[in-house]
Amino acid sequence: MKRESGMTLIEVMVALVIFALAGLAAMQSTLQQTRQLGRMEEKILASWLADNQLVQLRLEKRWPALSWSETTVEAAGTRWFVRWQGVETALPQLRALDVEVRRQKSDPAPLATLRTWVTPP
Repeated sequence: MKRESGMTLIEVMVALVIFALAGLAAMQSTLQQTRQLGRMEEKILASWLADNQLVQLRLEKRWPALSWSETTVEAAGTRWFVRWQGVETALPQLRALDVEVRRQKSDPAPLATLRTWVTPP
């Protein structure tokens, strides 16, 4: 009797399962990269906003208060929450100035934090 050449149904089904799993893994990887790209975009924009706030505060030439001050900023179609405070240092003529930027006021951690040092005006 002559044996037929070709693949059995079981072999075809196993191959389909392998290709389906590979496709799912590729889709998952793409989805993860897309999420990370959005997070990176948020962090970059928050860094720019923090830098802008530091520049604005330095241009005002005021001695920063030791308590938190805050404002909201519109950028890229989104409202951002920015807060800053002065921090005492070992030198009385030098004060640290911290700026934090959050997407939501209630966010537990800021997306960006910057620090600079200022002298009295």
